[in-house]
Amino acid sequence: MDMKLEVAVVPVSDVDRAKDFYTALGWRLDADVAPDEKFRVVQVTPPGSPASVIFGTALTEQAPGSARGLHLIVDDIQAAHDELIRHGADPSEVFHDAGGVFHHAGTDARVPGPAPQHGSYGSFMSFSDPDGNGYVLQEITARLPGRLDPATTAFASAGDLADAMRRAAAAHGEHEKRIGREDPDWPDWYARYMVSEQAGTEPPS
Repeated sequence: MDMKLEVAVVPVSDVDRAKDFYTALGWRLDADVAPDEKFRVVQVTPPGSPASVIFGTALTEQAPGSARGLHLIVDDIQAAHDELIRHGADPSEVFHDAGGVFHHAGTDARVPGPAPQHGSYGSFMSFSDPDGNGYVLQEITARLPGRLDPATTAFASAGDLADAMRRAAAAHGEHEKRIGREDPDWPDWYARYMVSEQAGTEPPS
């Protein structure tokens, strides 16, 4: 039985303010439904995300601003930082954790700057919505083994696919240097590399 996490509830005090904030970030507005004066549901989805966020009136007993640690995955943490600023958010600077594994709560053990060599899973930044609900962005460029099924490789957007192709092109250039010749089967090599990178399996040699 598949069980897909697709919706996170975010408690807000002002629904219209929250709606304006999230849509200004470029999050898709999926629904704004109010069957009566006491109940309202707004759903928004971050670009390329299979999961959505909902907020509204009489939707949760959580206190406004009490949601913490909602993670958004990006493949370029600095580009995401700059985009958030352009769209009116106030993100933290990029950081990594002193322990090198995930990150501590709050601002404990934060080290300024991205993880060494931009190691996948290691670079973060944070931002909050107007109520203080907290998000963390995490940079992932290569998945750990077993995280994704290589038989169901998928890309969330054209930009995501383009970035994967750029990384494959750079890796393929190194591959051609190693073999000392041009590789006529580069499309097959690209495909194997992109699938292995996403699934965390052994890349082509």
